[in-house]
Amino acid sequence: MNSHGEIYAIILALLFAVAAGLVGSFALMKRMLLASDVISHVALPGIGLAFLFGFNPLLGGAVTLLAGTLLIWQLQRKTGLATEAMIGVIFAASVAVGAALTPRKDLEEALFGRFQQLSLHAFVLGVLAVLLIIVTIYRFKDQLLLSLFSPELAAATSVRLDRLNLLFLLAFSLTVLVGLRFMGGLLAGALVIIPATTGRRLASNVNRFLVSSCVVSVAATGLGLLTATLALPQFSPGPIVVIISTVFFGISLLKKAK
Repeated sequence: MNSHGEIYAIILALLFAVAAGLVGSFALMKRMLLASDVISHVALPGIGLAFLFGFNPLLGGAVTLLAGTLLIWQLQRKTGLATEAMIGVIFAASVAVGAALTPRKDLEEALFGRFQQLSLHAFVLGVLAVLLIIVTIYRFKDQLLLSLFSPELAAATSVRLDRLNLLFLLAFSLTVLVGLRFMGGLLAGALVIIPATTGRRLASNVNRFLVSSCVVSVAATGLGLLTATLALPQFSPGPIVVIISTVFFGISLLKKAK
């Protein structure tokens, strides 16, 4: 690899931050925080199997992410405590199975990620995935908002709510999959949630909320990568990015509620 690989990795990480800010904003509005966290952790068993049998960890994570997404979609079609209990079971089981399957020497990378240079092929695939996420959210933004604030009106205007929920979950899972490379299974969901929570504190309407979430996400990712590269090269960038995101959220608490 050469310096181009590092540039590719940095660009993809920043693009991922934009997608994470958009998806996280809708995840927060849909009150899907627990389900969102579950989706990121569901990748762990697949990553563990990939390390165990020597194939691409992202491929393993993609398989279990898809399975987990479809399962959570089915759970979202039900209501009540049973759904919440099942989400908790999936969360705990995924972490346990992933930790048990992953060889000890690869466990830290599976959980917390590792910043790696990218080939041109991997970079192109990652950019296409991120652009697909951003275009999907933009294309269905109005339908998503309508389904949030008035599900009955959305249904009356021929919005297929089940299909819309599945589409959003798939976009979320794809976002997590892109972030697995440098955030790891435990932290990929954090960059989706924390900047969105911060953006909600800073914004007074939906459009500003979406922009603020993306800005915070990109800023935290950029500063995290810079810190890990220049000041703390012995640490994975994922935890540093999440810590900086949390600091931004703490700063947002200084803003007085209107």
